[in-house]
Amino acid sequence: MIRLLSLVLVVTFSSYASGSTLLILGDSLSAGYQMPIEKAWPSLLSQSLQEKGKNVTVINASISGDTSGNGLMRLPLLLQKHKPDTVLIELGANDGLRGFPLKVLQSNLSTIVRKIREEGSKPILMQIHVLPNYGKRYTAAFSKVYPTISNSDGVPLIPFFLEKVVTKPEWMMPDGLHPTEHAQPWIAEFVASQISEYL
Repeated sequence: MIRLLSLVLVVTFSSYASGSTLLILGDSLSAGYQMPIEKAWPSLLSQSLQEKGKNVTVINASISGDTSGNGLMRLPLLLQKHKPDTVLIELGANDGLRGFPLKVLQSNLSTIVRKIREEGSKPILMQIHVLPNYGKRYTAAFSKVYPTISNSDGVPLIPFFLEKVVTKPEWMMPDGLHPTEHAQPWIAEFVASQISEYL
């Protein structure tokens, strides 16, 4: 038993030593909403990246319901604990659903980017779009927050995976907001193709 445990520790250490670590800071879209966590796309992402020649340990720090403010509050401890090489930021949908001021969203995301860099990690931002619950003007302005941060802060911006998923009704839950378990492998492959060049 002791020899087996030692072997596991050696393999785990080797994986960390020879590869890189990716932290996913997200909400229910990444947290495996209403499904086993091992079925969620972040759990499948490491394999998708490995197929692209990237040895990456993926840490899913996503929590359903989190806003950009929640993510910002949790970030320092996550960076200290995991010391990731890269952080994928998938936040903002809940800010939009609650009609939060866009200045708050932009400030939170920019601060998240800055704190990630201060710890020596590389940030990657995912574009988020929201339903037009608060009118076309708010929806359009919301979407512009992400390229604005990308340009002003020099952070890579990758497309929102849900844009492709919503075109397949069988991939969406009845709430019209969350992807089903069947969509997760495709999302993992999509995200892997978008971020591999930055890892």
